[in-house]
Amino acid sequence: MQTKRSLVFLLLGVLVVVAFAGCSSEKKVNASGHSSAIATTWFDGLYGLVRMEKLSPPEASRIFAYTGVALYESVVPGMPGNQSLAGQLNGLPEIPQPKSGEAYHWPTIADASIAAVLDGLFAGAAPSTKEELARLKIDNGRMFAGTVDEAVAQRSRRQGEAVGEAILKWADGDGFRLFNACPYKVPGGIGFWVPTPPGNIASPLQPCWGKMRTFALSSGSEFTSPAPGAYSTDPNSAMYKLALEVVDATKNLTPEQRKIALYWADDPGATGTPPGHSVAIATQLLREKNMALDVAAVAYAKVGMAVADGFISCWNTKYVYNLLRPVTYIRQNIDPNWTPLISTPPFPEYTSGHSVQSGAAAEVLVSVFGDGPFTDKTHVNRGLEARRFSKLSQFADEAAVSRLYGGIHYRPAIEIGVEEGRKIGKKINALKWTK
Repeated sequence: MQTKRSLVFLLLGVLVVVAFAGCSSEKKVNASGHSSAIATTWFDGLYGLVRMEKLSPPEASRIFAYTGVALYESVVPGMPGNQSLAGQLNGLPEIPQPKSGEAYHWPTIADASIAAVLDGLFAGAAPSTKEELARLKIDNGRMFAGTVDEAVAQRSRRQGEAVGEAILKWADGDGFRLFNACPYKVPGGIGFWVPTPPGNIASPLQPCWGKMRTFALSSGSEFTSPAPGAYSTDPNSAMYKLALEVVDATKNLTPEQRKIALYWADDPGATGTPPGHSVAIATQLLREKNMALDVAAVAYAKVGMAVADGFISCWNTKYVYNLLRPVTYIRQNIDPNWTPLISTPPFPEYTSGHSVQSGAAAEVLVSVFGDGPFTDKTHVNRGLEARRFSKLSQFADEAAVSRLYGGIHYRPAIEIGVEEGRKIGKKINALKWTK
């Protein structure tokens, strides 16, 4: 009888141990043990939301950055070798942490965090955009249905929502309400920006964006590029020669150069904007390399902040110098009937936003994925031919020079802009990501 009783107690003990192991097994699986699918699916959807809202590139970059940081902060407790960015990024406080000893499912935390952040960032979006966001939340929320213990799933969702709310509160203090639409008087003067065709919009786009709170930079002026060359209409001057180069480039485009100009145009409303293109490259690489959730968290946080700080820095530079666009100079001094291949956007020329954000994005993407061969397929579904590079970093130079082929930038804005961007990327890479 004693033997039977002992066996019963032994079996009960084994069952308790097994049950406990089953309940707590999730906490033993770090973020590196999960697929990046929840992250790539969300950022695919975010690209579409940005396109639907026809957001400007600066606005889009801000949303990509906060979403990337939210993803990283939501799963970094499940990344033993990494640490939070709290105290490193401007104004970012301590983020709510999971309870010690409790089981969590990191993809569910990531899903809930991203959903909460996007709910807040798209609070003023059009009804159709909100409907699409609601659909994404439902679809992505079903990704792990039936595969995660319900108690663990609920606990994880609450943790993700807490992280998302903390990120939204942080975002609320970045100056967006003040600087997104600010009073601005266009400065007059020889060589300064004036409204450009086809729209001839009187007020340039988001002139105070350079004053926004940055993520990793000390301010938007940390990497302000040196002044452009002196304005002159003398045919022997450097300014005239730069404008003439734009004319010659657009009049003598090779088929390949035309493809480059159109591939990297990334017009708002038609695409997810230039920063969306950089994020799409990250998504493509994560899928091609079958990367785990921890790598995706670092990649999206880095590229999001790179493009966001890139646009703040670039916009600061633009409105320090207020240089006129090629279409203005060329029609006044070289050819009154000249028209660029791409429509000139309504803001000053120097430096090039494409160049700065691409340089910054390339710098951080190489730090995550290496600098091996790369084929960009972002716009293949739009009927555009994929772009092939022997090194990943080379996409930045092609994206930048596309603006010369398009007729909307002088060469210095392109080349100096890429260097401005690379400095920003290096600053983000230098953050203390690991312990």
